[in-house]
Amino acid sequence: MRQINLLPWREEQRQDRQRNFLILMAVVAALAALAVFLVKGYFDAQIDGQNARNNYLRAEIAKLERQIARIDQLDETRRQLINRKEVIEDLQSNRTLMVHLFEQLVRTVPDGIRLISVRQVGDQLTIDGTAQSSARVSTYLRNLEASPFLHEPTLRIVEAEAEETDRELPYRFAVNVRLAPPDNDESNESREASAP
Repeated sequence: MRQINLLPWREEQRQDRQRNFLILMAVVAALAALAVFLVKGYFDAQIDGQNARNNYLRAEIAKLERQIARIDQLDETRRQLINRKEVIEDLQSNRTLMVHLFEQLVRTVPDGIRLISVRQVGDQLTIDGTAQSSARVSTYLRNLEASPFLHEPTLRIVEAEAEETDRELPYRFAVNVRLAPPDNDESNESREASAP
């Protein structure tokens, strides 16, 4: 006799398929969640690494900025020391200049001239005096030109005194002259000669 299967096998097959589908869906969802977790962890690790590198760079930049500030301070100190050194060198080189000035004033004054005052502003001298004649003043200017320490003499004024208080020296004169050591003047002349 024939056997007839009266059990609901189609229903069981459908339930098996549905159960397998749900299991497969759960496995896929778990794998997807795991993949999302791994990707998120990877990117979080990348971000943390980049933040650590950024923090390291910020710390190094701050250290370099402190070093730059220190270098700027050292440059300022160096500049101040160089300025002081130049002032000391100028004082050292001009130390004997006054001695030479007085010596040249004595040597350049010809007979028939008397100096009344000598004023100095920077390297410019203003010499006031009296003379027997304008020819004596011309001789005095030539003597100043020949001096190694007195340069560029310029006659400001020469005139006869209105009041003849001193009959021997009736002319009054004023001369401007530049005071400089001989080597400075030669270097200035060489610079002027080399200039176009």
